[in-house]
Amino acid sequence: MRAPLLLLLLLATGACATSPADAPRAPAPRYALATSPELMSLERDLRARIAQDTVGEVAVAVIDLATGRTLGINQDVSMHAASTMKVPVMMELFRQADAGRHAADDSITVINTFRSIADTSHYTLASDRDTNLVAHLGKPLSLRRIAHSMITVSSNLATNILIDYLTADSVQRTMAAIGAQDMVVLRGVSDDPAFRRGMNNTTTAAALARAMEIVARCSMHTRRSCDGMMAMLEAQTFRSEIPAGVPPGVRVGNKTGSITGHRHDAAIVLPAGRAPYVVVVLTRGAASTRAATAVAVDISRAVWEHLGGAAAR
Repeated sequence: MRAPLLLLLLLATGACATSPADAPRAPAPRYALATSPELMSLERDLRARIAQDTVGEVAVAVIDLATGRTLGINQDVSMHAASTMKVPVMMELFRQADAGRHAADDSITVINTFRSIADTSHYTLASDRDTNLVAHLGKPLSLRRIAHSMITVSSNLATNILIDYLTADSVQRTMAAIGAQDMVVLRGVSDDPAFRRGMNNTTTAAALARAMEIVARCSMHTRRSCDGMMAMLEAQTFRSEIPAGVPPGVRVGNKTGSITGHRHDAAIVLPAGRAPYVVVVLTRGAASTRAATAVAVDISRAVWEHLGGAAAR
């Protein structure tokens, strides 16, 4: 009983790792059949919603940090990660900062020439959401500023700059270390030769939820780094899915991802008066963007009603 008690004390005090050497090495939470009445009821509601209409494949993972309990539906199905892979890149940036390789506020040169992992040919991005970042080509900009763009407006240019600097291998090793090895980060964005060969970034709902859990628990990074990552996730500009399923004013840090046939969202929800919870919704093959968005909102609302809403009642 002493180990669970120690974990509860650490969570209650908001303690977090002070060194990347303390990164968790245990496997990710196991998504067994829901056993508590609350989770059994939630799972029934989620399955009923998913079955309402044709939304293609839907994968869900929920982790309740208050109890450690998990719920999964198709949680081990691998899908194209789209922009959700930017969360592991952010985590690796701050892990390396905590390890002393750099400071988050150090500057690097903004570039737009990258090598394909398929054939080492060069490629560039024709455009980017962050026009200010594009305007800094050839100029120095802080790692924190680049990461902020990657998360808040989902800048692909920012993502490629950071992957070039950090290396995809280092991101992948960190995901494996935390038990999220099914979050596979192979390459940057718009690497067409790699895409044609099927060399894509992939994830499962369970692996993505594990990554978000590590941020939420602050179990790998320093508190300063955790606060920095949460600030970026909460400044996310794409809020039409999981954040739309909770009441206004509730704190949510999330990261979306979309590519042809796929639409995803992963979030840390912080209800007042209780521990946070993590929810991930991945969809593939939905009839429309609207249908994929609607199922994510409804799933988020159901999780809130069963978990977050209890604190407000």
